[in-house]
Amino acid sequence: MDDSKVVGGKVKKPGKRGRKPAKIDLKAKLERSRQSARECRARKKLRYQYLEELVSRRERAICALREELEMYKQWCTAMDQGKIPSEIRALLTGDEHSKAQQTVNKPGKIKTEGSVNLA
Repeated sequence: MDDSKVVGGKVKKPGKRGRKPAKIDLKAKLERSRQSARECRARKKLRYQYLEELVSRRERAICALREELEMYKQWCTAMDQGKIPSEIRALLTGDEHSKAQQTVNKPGKIKTEGSVNLA
């Protein structure tokens, strides 16, 4: 007798359901897999290069900000001692505005001009 079943008015034969697997060339499949892996590694390498460059730029920015902070601390210390750094004096008087701006952009040792009472 036949192993067929009648379901919902249709005759069903036993066996696997769905599509029949296509005959794929195994070598072509392996080559596609290898190519995909190469591309994945290349993308990963680029991503890591980008991230390393980003970290490097951020570290340089942090160093520059720390130097600037140290310069401001030195200025505050000098002003606490009653001395006005020349960069601040130039900013207050409006003289040498461009020179003072360059000094702010390039932090270094502070220059003070004599003792001046701030009070």
